[in-house]
Amino acid sequence: MNIIGDYHTHTIYSHGKGTIRDNVEEAFKKGLKEIAICDHGPGHFTYGIKREDIKKMRKEIDELNKEFQPKGLKILLGVEANIIRYDGTIDVDDEIIEFLDILLLGYHFGALPGTFKDGYKLYILNFLSKVIPKVRKNVMEMNTLALIKAMDRYPIDIITHPGSKVYVDIRRLARKAKEKDIALEINSSHSHLTVEEIELALEEDVYFYINSDAHSPENVGNLENGIERALKGKVPVDRIKNIVE
Repeated sequence: MNIIGDYHTHTIYSHGKGTIRDNVEEAFKKGLKEIAICDHGPGHFTYGIKREDIKKMRKEIDELNKEFQPKGLKILLGVEANIIRYDGTIDVDDEIIEFLDILLLGYHFGALPGTFKDGYKLYILNFLSKVIPKVRKNVMEMNTLALIKAMDRYPIDIITHPGSKVYVDIRRLARKAKEKDIALEINSSHSHLTVEEIELALEEDVYFYINSDAHSPENVGNLENGIERALKGKVPVDRIKNIVE
């Protein structure tokens, strides 16, 4: 398997260890054709990007593209957005989206909920679902429905590490993702999608990205863990958007 690009990397603009240039130079060194810089959305109260930094990041990436695109590497600006309300609202609005090339979405603890009720669902009910099996089914439905609503409202490209932070119905999520031409991520830094979840998603004909979720430059393009799970799950190469044979 040959890696075309890595579409989920973090920098010092959120809680990564390297600059945008650091990640780009690592991607170039490893022979990637594309890299996406996708720091956490501004609704993450511990390490989300600052809204005012979006324009700065856009300018920096545009300048780096002038340097690296002639060499064969394209750099994309993205955000890994957060669900902040269970009506599907995320922490990235149209003003931010105008600056982006790619939009990722996932659940994260640390996201500032839109209302007290949303906070209760995100933090209390999801915690209880981990320790009280009876709560799990309803919470899974709640989490899945919020992602489905978000997919109807926003131009999302990838759902990141589905199932890693909260329980979701992978089959239902994959079915909606297929409908909206959105890919599910096999995350090399998290354990999800698991092999079992990959097998479920495959039945819905959804596409995948295998990404590093790199938080330090040296991990950019390191997709071994994700590739291993994809192989175990028998994912056809033509169903992985950033891999070729």
